[in-house]
Amino acid sequence: MIKKFKLLATASAGLESLVARELRNLDITDVAIDDRSRVFFEGDLATIAKANLWLRTADRVKIVVGEFKARTFEELFEQVYALPWEELIPFGCQFPVSKAKSVKSTLHNEPSVQGITKKAIVKKLQTTFHRPEGVPIPENGPKFSIEIALHKDVATVMIDTTGDSLFKRGYRSEKGEAPLKENMAASIVMLTNWLANPRRAFVDPTCGSGTFTIEAAMLALNMAPGLKRDFAFEAWPWFDAEILKHEKELAQKQVRTDLDLDIQGFDIDGRMVEIAKRNALAAGLSDVIKYKQMRLQDFQTEKLDGVLVSNPPYGVRLEDEEAVATLYGEMGKTFAPLETWSKYILTSDVDFEKHFGAKATKKRKLYNGTLRTDLYMYFGKRIK
Repeated sequence: MIKKFKLLATASAGLESLVARELRNLDITDVAIDDRSRVFFEGDLATIAKANLWLRTADRVKIVVGEFKARTFEELFEQVYALPWEELIPFGCQFPVSKAKSVKSTLHNEPSVQGITKKAIVKKLQTTFHRPEGVPIPENGPKFSIEIALHKDVATVMIDTTGDSLFKRGYRSEKGEAPLKENMAASIVMLTNWLANPRRAFVDPTCGSGTFTIEAAMLALNMAPGLKRDFAFEAWPWFDAEILKHEKELAQKQVRTDLDLDIQGFDIDGRMVEIAKRNALAAGLSDVIKYKQMRLQDFQTEKLDGVLVSNPPYGVRLEDEEAVATLYGEMGKTFAPLETWSKYILTSDVDFEKHFGAKATKKRKLYNGTLRTDLYMYFGKRIK
């Protein structure tokens, strides 16, 4: 049985540094980002459990079974065959090659890469389990989902440990028309200056199903995002269930109970406000976050030094460009009096600053799925 694994955490483009920071904060060493923005690290079974349980900004955690050059299908077959599948996949388990990707490689036919990879693993396990030629290996047990990625003729073969993507925390039963993924929302909260002093007010005036507010509360209270969900590795015969149980118990003890938060979410759509309330309840945060039906333009406050985060409707989400421009203009006027507040607004509209009426202090490129967006950051004036 393998004791130490090479692991890979995947994330949306632009978030790799946040993933690496999270891993280091978990006391996971040997963290490295390569030139393709992949985040590699090493660890044992407890590391796999801990990474899946705690990573807020990543999509998945994968075991790297092997990396090698392959310019022909014969090379691909032999190299995949040589990997230690007998130490990873017990007899009777499912082992689909669920994904194959090829970029700038000689072996560019992805279905063929997928098929050859599967054949090589089958052949190896037939040999290991002493199955006669032509007698299939049963695949009706727990699933080991295998992926292969080719880049410039270098193949990386992986097993997904996560299952459903890590953005699925388990609290969001309902969502809006254009939901922001939970890991993207957590990343944006981490990019603000709010966590330096989370006793300050945090407001999302276009809260939708409440993702920003819920992720902010979970971050401030140190709630592990994976506490309410299951992972693929839990079903594996060689994974000790006590390891995850222990990590969850440790995580539960680390939740902060000494912090009073001032987190509010508003939305013009009363139906979305009710959904946000239900999601907060499912996350165990209904007594922490306050929601109210209200127009963005009606937001006023006497509080100082707060943080405002918004993912307002934009081009792809509202077909009427004139309405979008008007909304951004009204946002600019509404937020202008909040001089000591820092504002963070996510949009794909390249003319946002013009409509908003102010140039951002800083701008960061992010991807909401495949959609290129920018996070416009407006830093508040310091209170003297």
